[in-house]
Amino acid sequence: MKIAIIGAGNVGGALGKALAKAGHYIIFGVRDPGKGKTQPPLAEIGAAASAVTVPDAARSADIIVLATPWPAVPDAIHAMGDLRGKVLIDCTNPLSISGDGSLSLSLGSTTSGAEEVERLATGAHVVKAFNTYGWENFADSAYPNAAGLKPVMFYCGDHDDAKGKVHQLAADIGFEPVDTGGLGMARSLEPLALLWIRLSIRGGRNANFTWARLTR
Repeated sequence: MKIAIIGAGNVGGALGKALAKAGHYIIFGVRDPGKGKTQPPLAEIGAAASAVTVPDAARSADIIVLATPWPAVPDAIHAMGDLRGKVLIDCTNPLSISGDGSLSLSLGSTTSGAEEVERLATGAHVVKAFNTYGWENFADSAYPNAAGLKPVMFYCGDHDDAKGKVHQLAADIGFEPVDTGGLGMARSLEPLALLWIRLSIRGGRNANFTWARLTR
């Protein structure tokens, strides 16, 4: 598939490299291709990737991945243009710094970042995914000593066809995809991301862990 990644930071770059390795074509949407401060890893990916402006990337892709920092979300969605019928994967988390300097969520309980994305992206088929870990696990999802377990990739959304495509992308890059329900379940997945961040900091900034699922 042609996948537009909006945002060329750590998360967008890692997902782009992993998805290109899995056989997809990556179109990075950036504000100023070739000149801006943050540029996508085109040299590392090679012929399977290109960089264009945000509206051009969104227009030409089968699936759009939103991988910007939370404060940049409204401008990024506005720049994409008409998103009606487009599959939009929301990888963001509405993180904020509390008065005591700790990390928290600016939305939650009665709404979520993903629901706000859906409100802004009129007509898009929004799926929450690729938000519960740091970029390090998107760059390399393999845990050789995990006794056959794969890292879980939780996702949610209100459109079955869109979720099916995201399910396949998660499997393509080495995750066990788990459908958690409608988009409102992002109210649980975003706090799960905050838990992962807090544990990684508590463990001495060790990003090398994920969630896995045991079944009988």
